[in-house]
Amino acid sequence: MQQRCGAHHGHGHGHGGTTTTPTYPTLAPTTTARITRGRAPPMPHPPLAAAATLRRRLLPLSSPLSSFSSSRVRLLLPRAMKSSSTATRHAGAAAEGEYEEVLGRLSSLITQKVRAHTGNRGNQWDLMHRYLQILELEEPIARMKVIHVAGTKGKGSTCTFTESILRSCGFRTGLFTSPHLMDVRERFRLDGVDISEEKFLNYFWSCWNKLKEKTDDDIPMPPYFRFMALLAFKIFSAEQVDVALLEVGLGGKFDATNVVKTPVVCGISSLGYDHMEILGNTLGEIAGEKAGIFKKGVQAYTAPQPEEAMIALRQRASELGISLQVADPLKPHQLKDQYLGLHGEHQYVNAGLAVALASTWLEKQGHMDRMPLNRTDPLPDQFIRGLSSASLQGRAQIVSDSQVNSEEKDRDSSLVFYLDGAHSPESMEICARWFSHATKEQSQTCSKSRRILLFNCMSVRDPMRLLPHLVDTATQNGAHFDLALFVPNQSQYNKLGSKASAPAEPEQIDLSWQLSLQAVWEKLLHDDNKGSNSTDSGETSLVFESLPLAIEWLRKNTVEDPSTSYQVLVTGSLHLIGDVLRLLKK
Repeated sequence: MQQRCGAHHGHGHGHGGTTTTPTYPTLAPTTTARITRGRAPPMPHPPLAAAATLRRRLLPLSSPLSSFSSSRVRLLLPRAMKSSSTATRHAGAAAEGEYEEVLGRLSSLITQKVRAHTGNRGNQWDLMHRYLQILELEEPIARMKVIHVAGTKGKGSTCTFTESILRSCGFRTGLFTSPHLMDVRERFRLDGVDISEEKFLNYFWSCWNKLKEKTDDDIPMPPYFRFMALLAFKIFSAEQVDVALLEVGLGGKFDATNVVKTPVVCGISSLGYDHMEILGNTLGEIAGEKAGIFKKGVQAYTAPQPEEAMIALRQRASELGISLQVADPLKPHQLKDQYLGLHGEHQYVNAGLAVALASTWLEKQGHMDRMPLNRTDPLPDQFIRGLSSASLQGRAQIVSDSQVNSEEKDRDSSLVFYLDGAHSPESMEICARWFSHATKEQSQTCSKSRRILLFNCMSVRDPMRLLPHLVDTATQNGAHFDLALFVPNQSQYNKLGSKASAPAEPEQIDLSWQLSLQAVWEKLLHDDNKGSNSTDSGETSLVFESLPLAIEWLRKNTVEDPSTSYQVLVTGSLHLIGDVLRLLKK
């Protein structure tokens, strides 16, 4: 079955699977795979009949990969996905088999309904309460001390900061976030660590078997994200955490996490335009959906918001008769010369919200002695320790490629990946500012550098709303991209981050979405260069049939160009970030 643009259901929020393509520059669908070199938007191309012809088109003589044998190219995809562990293969075969079986069962819960289908807005949401009854979770959830966070961007970072603060204060924590990047167990953290495989399997089977026994045509098995939320409730109640931090998957009002009736405190991180096909086309509509987590009698906080969003949030708070307070961004002096564990200026906004949420939770639980004295003085040491030690993969993360850089110790060349899961217009700007400043620091230590974009996004997102924000902001901050690489997500071919391979035959890979992204990029550069008298006719973009081939191409160029540092920004999709991290880890 063909899938477009890395709509990898396994990582997502489980509101359906397949996606629809919007109406910006698109090209005739293709089932062929090739590298397309960009100077102008590519034209639709006919299917190529033979694999040999395909390989010639894929690797023209001018490509640095042309020295690869055709068999080597064929092997790149499967080999990249093989398990790197052989020493413990026999000992762990049974456990690995069981884990793969569980991933397969989770995959079976992914609905094939289009994510934007109107039925997804509350589609059989009342069934969540029936599932809670089946799993006997109603009482445990009522006793749980929950911090509930919604938002467009920064909600995962806010939850991570809040968890780290409360863990530093000595409490047992449970953190539920999404999506995962490399392993599904990342979604469930106990005391700051991913749940162990053994515990995960035990709790999975406990929930799965009870639900399988009691569900039928009238009460079907819960879809993927709802099952994950139920599993989180089961884990946190059984593990007797002091505080459970729940990140909303999508929206708020109809999110699976919103079965919590009386959280201790609620938070809304920064709002912007995302998932508009489900949540609405205006900031007011989007804010209204997020405010669905507000509850009567429960204190609520928000990060600073645009006025349109703030009006909607205040209106909902007023209807419920609750206090909605704006959490001020943290000031650097409050950290006493320490740095936030998550990088980027925007993290001071998320940290400010986290401090407000953690402080209110401590107050409501009667731990007044551990709270900050006020909003402006330096924070208590436990808060600073928590904020400075927080970690979250795929957000303003810098990873040096050890495979290339370890071999090139005596040379100036290096390959460094700058990873950020930005996927909304606002977060693109934040990402571009971070990348510009971070690469400037590295460029001071090397003689020559090339900035490269490695990009993909889901086809429900409009690249005309993403790429211009990225390019313009980077340019304004002194960073110009020398090249853009467009790839399909590796993870679209396998279950939930399992070790399954991508299709071995290139004919099965549909690159029409990546070619559309390339067309948008080329048009963007063409428009920018109209009045600049630029005569640069060099390559500006490439489309690769797979992520491993793109990484291989980057590594080969780095080795062959000893005086240049390659700075690669990976963004547009958290799924892409996870795929890159998985490959670099190997």
